[in-house]
Amino acid sequence: MVIFGWGNAPAAAQSPDDPVRARVVLAATTVAPGADLPAAIEVSIAPRWHMWTQAGATVPDAAIFDGAEWTTAEASGVGGAVRAASAATGMWMTAPTNAFTPLLAQWPRSHLVTADVGDGPQKYAVFEGTFVIGVPLAIAADASEGEHTFTLRLRYQACDATTCLAPTEIDMPVTLRVAAGAAMPALDAALKDFDASIFAALNSGGAGPRPVLFDFFGATFSIDPTGTGFLLVLLIAALGGALLNFTPCVLPVIPLKIMGLAHSAGNRRRCVMLGAMLSLGVIAFWVGLGVAVSLISGFTTSSQLFQYPWFTIGVGVIIAVMAIGMCGLFSVRLPQSVAGIDFRHDTLAGSFGFGIMTAVLSTPCTAPLMGAAAAWAATQQPWVVLLVFGVIGSGMALPYMVLSAFPQLVQRVPRSGPASDLVKQVMGLLLLAAAAYFIGAGAAGMLAAPPEPPTKDYWWFVAALGIAAGGWMSVRTWCITPRMQPRLVFGSLGLGIVVASAAIGIQLTDDGKIPWVYFTPERLADAQARGDAVVVDFTAEWCLNCKTLEKTILESDAVAARLSSAGVTPIKVDFTGDNPQGRALLKRFDRLTIPLLVVLSPSGEEVFKSDTYTPAQVLQAIDAAQGQPPATGATAAATQSQG
Repeated sequence: MVIFGWGNAPAAAQSPDDPVRARVVLAATTVAPGADLPAAIEVSIAPRWHMWTQAGATVPDAAIFDGAEWTTAEASGVGGAVRAASAATGMWMTAPTNAFTPLLAQWPRSHLVTADVGDGPQKYAVFEGTFVIGVPLAIAADASEGEHTFTLRLRYQACDATTCLAPTEIDMPVTLRVAAGAAMPALDAALKDFDASIFAALNSGGAGPRPVLFDFFGATFSIDPTGTGFLLVLLIAALGGALLNFTPCVLPVIPLKIMGLAHSAGNRRRCVMLGAMLSLGVIAFWVGLGVAVSLISGFTTSSQLFQYPWFTIGVGVIIAVMAIGMCGLFSVRLPQSVAGIDFRHDTLAGSFGFGIMTAVLSTPCTAPLMGAAAAWAATQQPWVVLLVFGVIGSGMALPYMVLSAFPQLVQRVPRSGPASDLVKQVMGLLLLAAAAYFIGAGAAGMLAAPPEPPTKDYWWFVAALGIAAGGWMSVRTWCITPRMQPRLVFGSLGLGIVVASAAIGIQLTDDGKIPWVYFTPERLADAQARGDAVVVDFTAEWCLNCKTLEKTILESDAVAARLSSAGVTPIKVDFTGDNPQGRALLKRFDRLTIPLLVVLSPSGEEVFKSDTYTPAQVLQAIDAAQGQPPATGATAAATQSQG
């Protein structure tokens, strides 16, 4: 047995008298290529102190505290010659990574302590005394001989009977030497409880994935993604894909496709073909995203595309060209080499392209349920990624297939004449407004310098085009029909669009009701040092879901008043421009997509996390966070009172 000496977290991260010490224990430091290597993190906690168990631990008679800072074993520098198993996938990590990743570990038996954390005295599961966390490691069969280094990390929160210290990390560098023919000695006493059967499971393809966690407007549930559970995950992913059609990103283009299908409503076969091509375009885009997630290092979610300003601007330019053509201001003549292809949205090629564009427009938004399924899939094997992303695309395409299969649903839409032209012109102007939004958001991303807030002035261009669309609808309706009923109906609808567009310009360019603090690690630490509850909003100018939640939920009178009150610090993490510190914080909360709202107690513990929430949930989470008093002591971070 080889022991890498006792380690403590850096002095800046904890007080000198931290009650926790940890060291790495290895069966050997010289190992052969292809060898399995039992290892462990040995932890010693001072008397009267303890730490929370690992996340998801099930202990009879133990209550679960939502704000707990669970203990994790993590590693960086593994995945090449030295392999560890991911807690997310239950499989060996083969791709080298320098980021700290939670590890699959063998956890010790916990103990019960009684404490009152706001719900009356209850029993909670904790780790105490000296114990060992087993960590299975392996050496790649093609590992080069020589020294290889990596780092194991213990992340935890130490508590006594009255207070908790700030969440802390202990980093323990490890050096291994790979040499052909090296023998593995017998396991020492410190590794006597290590279950070596884990290697057979890992080497045969995995020790089993963790449950997939879903949150639907505060209703949380988990699914074991094995056996029939995997089929249920696919079903939920498809439902999430279908819900994408009702996000602010996609809704504006649905009427355009309905118009395209209406032109062919009299020919059932033609209508079905158009719907099928549109669906294939949607699915093709999502499968393409799955390929990118599987093969491109660091690419984990579709919304990452909009973190590149040129991509956002490019989407806006494409939409603008389509919109101008729809308004009838010009027609595009294609080169002779592609003259036989017609890209209008009521043709087969055009429907396929329109499906791709519809899917592209969905990427800034995250529908309920879909985000969790996509985030889980991104940690799985490539075939699982492709299947889940393909199912999300199939769910998104389903409504269009239904419309094309039942053409009577769209037969009442005008197909030709002044009314049809007016609909196209109005939708073209609204599509121009969408183009202005994407171009403006991309420009804001190019000009942004996080943590400073990005410009919002481009919203006035969006509003102006919306006002033009509504005004044109009202004026033109009175010109093309003498009938009073359509004049009143469509004239009023046009005026409604004018009022809504003006309101959008006013609301989305003001500073709002909330005194947001734009995120830096120092500002977050300062808020916790003051003993404030912290509400963290992950957002971006290109995220329409984020804007909708901010204006309708966070800026509702009751929530805005609470976020502006003493003892609460609202922090905004904006991904409009390049924000690596913000991405690191998002990863800390085990999420890949936005929007996301996280409420933290003064100790920094997670009290609430959701991408779909109500005002009541936010207020209750702040109440819960403020009900945890800060700790005293040498740490600057405030902590909660508990056992």
